[in-house]
Amino acid sequence: MNNESLSSPKRVRFVELSATALRALADGDLAAGSAEAGVLLDDYFVGERARWIFGYRADQVAKDPSAAPWIARAAVSEPDGTVVGDAGFHGPPDAAGVVEVGYTVAHRYRRQGYARAMVRALLARAAAEPGVRTVRATIRSDNSASLATIAGFGFTRVGERGNEHDGLDLVFELPVEAIRPE
Repeated sequence: MNNESLSSPKRVRFVELSATALRALADGDLAAGSAEAGVLLDDYFVGERARWIFGYRADQVAKDPSAAPWIARAAVSEPDGTVVGDAGFHGPPDAAGVVEVGYTVAHRYRRQGYARAMVRALLARAAAEPGVRTVRATIRSDNSASLATIAGFGFTRVGERGNEHDGLDLVFELPVEAIRPE
């Protein structure tokens, strides 16, 4: 842990990545993605992982425009305005009122408290939505950083599932009424 992560908690705001921005980033067009988003994105947003996920999310929004307000946001550090990663939900709440969080911090901003700030903001958003009853987090069993990130929020492990690409995923859930404002 570095000294910066021990100082006051980080804060982030989310900037929507529209279908146009998502498609531009999936195509590797950083300038167009940044222009559409209205924030300066860096090479992280056109890396291999990002291009795949943003392409997937662009296709998701094309199939279901109602998913747009829920997915793929640039995470912007406050008050300095630096884009530190991306976060959102995998889609709108399902029929049971479950939303699943997803977040990634760009490599150079890791271990500084940004993942925790993203999860905090995602939980606040979920708690404010009347259709959401449960927040889910699915994390690879070997992802100790992400497991540590959610540990302080009250998530309960509810299961596990095999993943053909990554091995074992652990599934955690948090009822909305258990979300504690920080």
